Amino acid sequence: MRFRYFILCLILIYTCSCTSTYKNFNPQQKFAVPQLQQDFTLARNVLEKIHPTLYWYLPKDSMDMYFNAGYKYLKDSMTEQEFNWKIMAPIIHQIHCGHTSIRLSEHYEKWAKNKVFASFPLYLKCWNDTMAVVANLDTTDHIFKRGTIIKSINKIPANKIINRMLFYLPEDGYAHNVNYIRISNNFPALHRNIFGLSKTYNIEYVDSLGTQKSTTLKLFEPKSDSTITSKPKQKIEKDSIKIKRNEKYRSLKIDPSGKFAVMQLNSFSNGGLRFFFRKSFSALKRKNINNLIIDLRNNGGGYIFNSNLLIKYISRTPVLVADSIYSKVKSLAPYTHHFKMGTITSWGLRFMTNRKRNGHFEENQFEKQLLVPKIKNHYNGKVYVLISGPTFSASTLFANAVKGQSGIKLLGEETGGGWYGNGGVLIQDLVLPNTKLRLRMPLFKLVQYNHKSSNIGKGIPPDIYVPTSYDALIKGYDKKMKVAQTFIMQNLEK
Repeated sequence: MRFRYFILCLILIYTCSCTSTYKNFNPQQKFAVPQLQQDFTLARNVLEKIHPTLYWYLPKDSMDMYFNAGYKYLKDSMTEQEFNWKIMAPIIHQIHCGHTSIRLSEHYEKWAKNKVFASFPLYLKCWNDTMAVVANLDTTDHIFKRGTIIKSINKIPANKIINRMLFYLPEDGYAHNVNYIRISNNFPALHRNIFGLSKTYNIEYVDSLGTQKSTTLKLFEPKSDSTITSKPKQKIEKDSIKIKRNEKYRSLKIDPSGKFAVMQLNSFSNGGLRFFFRKSFSALKRKNINNLIIDLRNNGGGYIFNSNLLIKYISRTPVLVADSIYSKVKSLAPYTHHFKMGTITSWGLRFMTNRKRNGHFEENQFEKQLLVPKIKNHYNGKVYVLISGPTFSASTLFANAVKGQSGIKLLGEETGGGWYGNGGVLIQDLVLPNTKLRLRMPLFKLVQYNHKSSNIGKGIPPDIYVPTSYDALIKGYDKKMKVAQTFIMQNLEK
């Protein structure tokens, strides 16, 4: 069993160490129709043979319809970027797997790094059918300040713009919250790639008095060869660098009142979590901290054994996390050489799976594994787990395992990770031979232990719902954290 996970670690290390070089890269290079057809056909064949949840949300005949329509659209030569956005992204969206996405080539990303492109000038916070300004690239404009509500762009209503963008982004089932965040963080780039560029934009907005008005904004055009400059690096001690790097992934802060602590966990992969958990829960017990906020709002997942470890520190009862974990294949053949590290991944699949049932290869390390609460430094105080759209993958497994337990509350918004389960565990890149687009896909299907058919397509709902707050957007405070702290202080007063 240990050897099996040694192989998995080699795969992950190899993934992180892979690099590519580029010389004379031309982003405007056009690929001929036969080249695009070859890339498209390969992607379809691999998805149909290997992807574990391809038909989870749409039946085969519906996916075939999307595949066939995409292939028929390949009538003219396209750039890598056009092929990505016009053809591949909308089809990948239809799989409704948050771990399945299509990315531009490594050469393109290296070429684009630190470059500033012409774009729509406003960054917009988007949720449901609402768009509000959070930043303006046009420093001379005095109309569109933070919080200004945008009703339409070029006569297209806000809700239609958001819905159109959702059509190009991956997600688990129909849990949109994660994509509202992605749209908010990347609105100018997404608008450029999906709607194209305009010299001017007609904007309908609501002014500070509540009156709906319209005006025109110019396209944001950076200076020629504009790049993002970085500040010169200062010499920092190695220990300080390690501490700061780890704090990006996890931290524990005890409030000056001594009444509660906040554990920030932005990943289950990085930050030396085994040592961090041991040290943190020891400190909480020693200082008698009886209220803990665990912030998973930006935790996209990571290693399941780390999320399981946190469950052991928090859970009040023994729990099971995974009902089943299985792969459709035991090898990537005959497509091994198209994967970024196909040979070593195929070895990993052979060692990670050891039973075959119903035509599937099962992974037994986490399937039906009973997690027994720790005795030493187990946390018995009240716990508030903050969740949101980016709460995904392994962090969703944790949230589902502790949901409903005595003294534990989930607070915030629906997770982006699937409540019923997801595709994940081992995720690899298929590199298309001509355009070099990278199709990221999982190799295992995981069904959570506490699952119901009514949960399919949904994220995990919070016990205490705290939606996006317009007031918090305007004033710049953390509404969800504030609500959690208010609950703690009110309970202390009782």
